[in-house]
Amino acid sequence: MTLLEGLALLPLAFWVLLMLDRSRRWPWECYLPPEVAAPPSAAGNIVAVIPARDEAALLPATLPSLLQQEIDSLRVILVDDGSTDGTAEVARTVARECNAAARLEVIATPPTPPGWSGKVWALVQGVTEATSGATAEAEPEWFLFSDADIEHRPGSVVALLETAGGGAEGSRFDLVSVMARLRADTFWERLLIPPFVFFFQLLYPFRRVQDPDSEVAAAAGGCVLIRRRLLEESGGLEEIAAALIDDVALAKQIKRAGGRLWLGFDPGIRSLRPYDRLGQIWRMVARSAFDQLHYRYDLLLLVLLGLLLLVAAPPVLALAGALETIGGTASASVGRALVWALLAWGLEALALLPSVRHHRVPAVFAQGLPLAAVFYGLMTAGSAWSHLTGRGTRWKGRPTS
Repeated sequence: MTLLEGLALLPLAFWVLLMLDRSRRWPWECYLPPEVAAPPSAAGNIVAVIPARDEAALLPATLPSLLQQEIDSLRVILVDDGSTDGTAEVARTVARECNAAARLEVIATPPTPPGWSGKVWALVQGVTEATSGATAEAEPEWFLFSDADIEHRPGSVVALLETAGGGAEGSRFDLVSVMARLRADTFWERLLIPPFVFFFQLLYPFRRVQDPDSEVAAAAGGCVLIRRRLLEESGGLEEIAAALIDDVALAKQIKRAGGRLWLGFDPGIRSLRPYDRLGQIWRMVARSAFDQLHYRYDLLLLVLLGLLLLVAAPPVLALAGALETIGGTASASVGRALVWALLAWGLEALALLPSVRHHRVPAVFAQGLPLAAVFYGLMTAGSAWSHLTGRGTRWKGRPTS
């Protein structure tokens, strides 16, 4: 076997094994029920907490989707996290225009203490506001942590409660989280967003997240429904005060405490945050990429090699084999390498296709996974370089590392 054959056979073997691994296939069964007639019995009170920092532009489109949910026990607390664009007043105006001013409460966060993530600190303020001074009848059974850029479809909160099993004893899940459908309108969004969700599902297979016997735990921070009792018994949000990837940290905390997790999709729960330019996606990924690797350079090297050899290499190897074939100098081994490389490229496109379709992106972008892998490798390396040089990254004007 020649080196070219070996380099082509390696990704082919990887993608064949991946396609045979049921836990990492696209989790078609992990979708919220599309229609639920009414809230589950004994669901209890639910408080939605929205941390918002400079979100005045998005709130008129996203906030009504929560305020107009048809569930009487829902309250909404928007936590203005040091905004400078009038976020709080925009929220109040939106609530008045929706005839839902009584459902919304807007509070401001005190300065974020050292050692705290800004978002987690804002969530703590919302949780504290919801529980302090509440009568027994008004105490929340559930918290819904929803980012300010998330637009909910009608009935989404009821569907979340239905999936959790309501408030009855022995109900199914204590934390239900939905990976919101991210915006994918521009070229860079179409190239990079479906692979972003695809890689997340490979790293945290949704079926294993839901398996109580598996140690895999994850959540998607844009939409998290969590039982108040489990949150408190597990130590509260204070346990993840400094977490950069707060959603995954919270899921691990709940699972360690004996809670059950559900992670899935809903095409009607959407993020409206635009990523029109490559730099915007780059900053979004780089702010937590090296943290995801626990700041380990050995894991960084493995990830970069994996992206290069297993994802990015097939079209390059196929092109090399095709050029030799066209030039009339190809041997039988080159021909085999060409076939294997094309098969590997086809399999990775097939694996990505469900994510491409979920984000309503033209199917041709499924073939762009090798190019997307190159960019994600560069973003991860850039995240590590920022950490090594002490520059860190910034998100919404604040340092994240």
